[in-house]
Amino acid sequence: MKKQPFISRVLFVGQCYYNNWYLSRELRKRGWRADVVNWDENPENQMYYHGEDVRFSCKTLPGCISQVWFYLLCFFKYDIFHFANMGGLRFGAGIPFLLEKIGLKGWDIKLLKLFGKKIVYTNNGCLDGVSQTSFSQWKPYNVCSICVWKDRPDVCSDERNLAWGKVRNDLADYQCTLGGNRADYNNDPRVHEAPWAYSLDKNFWNPDLIVPSNYILPFPKSTIKLYHSVGNFDSRSHGKNAQTIKSTHIYFELVERYKKEGLDVEMIFFKDVPNKKLRYYQAQADIFLDMLTYGFFGANVREAMMMGKPAVCFLRPEWLESMRKEIPDYVDELPVVNATPDNVYEIVRDLIVNREKRLEIGRRSRIFAEKWFASDVAATEAERVYLSLLKK
Repeated sequence: MKKQPFISRVLFVGQCYYNNWYLSRELRKRGWRADVVNWDENPENQMYYHGEDVRFSCKTLPGCISQVWFYLLCFFKYDIFHFANMGGLRFGAGIPFLLEKIGLKGWDIKLLKLFGKKIVYTNNGCLDGVSQTSFSQWKPYNVCSICVWKDRPDVCSDERNLAWGKVRNDLADYQCTLGGNRADYNNDPRVHEAPWAYSLDKNFWNPDLIVPSNYILPFPKSTIKLYHSVGNFDSRSHGKNAQTIKSTHIYFELVERYKKEGLDVEMIFFKDVPNKKLRYYQAQADIFLDMLTYGFFGANVREAMMMGKPAVCFLRPEWLESMRKEIPDYVDELPVVNATPDNVYEIVRDLIVNREKRLEIGRRSRIFAEKWFASDVAATEAERVYLSLLKK
C-alpha cells in the first residue's frame, strides 16, 4: 500500500505537561509528521510527561553532538516549531548555551525564522510575559500577596517577567493562552485563546476508569471525597497553615468545619504523585477543589471535567469577558462552579448534600471537555492554525 504523504510537519520542542504528546499523536492520525522532543533533564518533572519521540541530554559530549546534529536536520524535516513554558523558547539547553558563548544568544530560534519556519508558543501562567505589578492589580483578590514567589526575583519579578515577554513576542508567530489575563505582553494580537493547546486524551481520563485495588481509597462509598492537589507543594506553600495560591489553607479549614457539623466528608489531598497514577484517585473523587483567588484554572480542573467531575474555582469576570471576544461559546458553556473565599462554604456544602446536582454538573463537564480539550478535536483546530500560518 502506498504511503500517505505528509500534509505538513511540526516539532513540539519541549514538554507542556502531556498536552503536546496527545496532540501530536492525533496529528499523526491526520497524516502529519508530528514529533515531541523532551529536553528537560530535571528528574522531578518527568512525572508530568506521558511520552516523547526524542530526548536530549547535554551531560556528555556525545549527547551534545547528537543534539546539534538533530537541530541541523530539523531545518529539512519540519515546517512548524511549537515551544512552551516561560524561558522555553529555545532548542534545548546545549545549543543555546554554545550560541550564547559566541555572542549569538537566541539565534537557534532566529535561524529557524530566517529559513521561513513558523514559531508557535504556549503560555504557562501568571508570570509569563506579565509583570508582578500588573498581575497583582487584578481585582478583587491580590493573589500575589500570598504567593511564595512574591519576593523571589529569580522566579518572578517585573524585570524578569517583562524581559521574557519581549523575547517571546519578538520570536513567536502565534501564541496560545487560556484564561484572559491580557496585561503587558499578553495584550498582543498574536496571543490567542487556544483551548486546543491544552489537550487531553478522553480515554485516558475516562469517567468509567477501572481503579486497581491498590489505589482504592479507605473510605466508605457514602463519604463525599473532596479532591485537592498541588504540584511541587513543598516549594509552593508557606506558613503553618500551608498557604498556597491554590487555596490549600482555605480548603483544609473548610473540610474540618464540615466534619464538625456532622457531614460525612474527607479531603483527599495529593502532592507530587505521578500524573498517570493520580487519575485513579481522581476517579474516586466527588468534587474537585481549585484556586479561589487566582482567577482561572489549570490542569487539575481540565482533568476533572474530562473525568466528569464537578470542579470549584474562582473565575475572574474580567478574564471571562476578554475570552468571550475569541471563544464566546467556551465561556457560555463553561461548567466550572464559580466560588470565592467569601462564598465557598455555602457553594461546596450545597454540592456535598445535593448528589443530583453533582452528577448533572459532572455530566456537562465531560461534554464540555470532549468539545474543547479532547485531543482528536484539538488536532483539528491545531491543523487549522498551523496551515493558516504556513499560508502566510
